[in-house]
Amino acid sequence: MDEKEFKKTFRDFNGAPCIFAKAILRRCAHCSRSQRVFIAEREAVACKSPGARQRCAEVLAVLHEKAIFALHLPQPEMVLPHGKELKVQCGGMLGLQQALLQQGDAAEVVDDIHDLLEEAIRDYSDVESLPYGEVVKGITRFKPRGK
Repeated sequence: MDEKEFKKTFRDFNGAPCIFAKAILRRCAHCSRSQRVFIAEREAVACKSPGARQRCAEVLAVLHEKAIFALHLPQPEMVLPHGKELKVQCGGMLGLQQALLQQGDAAEVVDDIHDLLEEAIRDYSDVESLPYGEVVKGITRFKPRGK
């Protein structure tokens, strides 16, 4: 299948791609609102909840903004390279989980992104007030798999 044709088919078939798809496909996080989709022998992740998808988009946008220094970026970029996006998504969610649960050792997997964000917003009242100092530490600590 031609790559352009695949991307068009993908957009038509998966109208609501998961915001944290890279983290879910990397298996460093799971989400109760996600659904795996297979297209032309490729795996993708769709979001089953428009409200949750909007909240995830807001959180990821703030994560990108807060991670600029940690990722050694001169300015915010619209699209991050795959490895840096993995650091933001996986490290950000793992850092948020550690900050909320006050765990001694960092967990390797987030059980449910949706529940984690619900709890975080319940504790901190809005997306802007989350403990980003601790979250950025998680982004910095996260190491993608070796080659």
